[in-house]
Amino acid sequence: MKLRIFSAVLSTVLAAHVCLAQQGGDKTTQRIQKEVRHELLMLPYLGVFDNLAYRVEGTTVTLSGQVTRPTLKTDAERVVKGIEGVEKVDNQIEVLPPSSMDDQLRRRLYRAIYGFPSLQKYALGVQQPIRIIVKSGRVTLEGVVDSEGDKNTAGLRANGVSGIFSVTNNLQVVKS
Repeated sequence: MKLRIFSAVLSTVLAAHVCLAQQGGDKTTQRIQKEVRHELLMLPYLGVFDNLAYRVEGTTVTLSGQVTRPTLKTDAERVVKGIEGVEKVDNQIEVLPPSSMDDQLRRRLYRAIYGFPSLQKYALGVQQPIRIIVKSGRVTLEGVVDSEGDKNTAGLRANGVSGIFSVTNNLQVVKS
């Protein structure tokens, strides 16, 4: 009888310990995610034509996305490596090839999207939420908008720019 009670108590204690360890790990992962996001947004040369994403798995951070400057790729890796608790950084960020044609498209796309009256609200602030990625004449819109209408408008505005081969609209609608 005493052995059963002892076994039941021991099982309960072990289960509680495992739950606390998982919650602690979740809190650590959440802290790392928050710090990675903050550090990436604070990069001085991160602009509207760059898209950075990340995934945290334990103590490993995987960076992905596209950037126009090679230094931005190395800066992103450097700041993430400096975060407490991060042991490994897998840097899969793509550096977009330099192209004067793509640069011209970027400027025209910026004016077409952020210059449109219903989308001008997204131009306010330091970090614009609509990211314009151009690679060899192919456009991808990344980021967040407030409504399905804004998402569709941004896609239509991008499609209206001459010289573009295709537009992929990956904008996410987030209710504020």
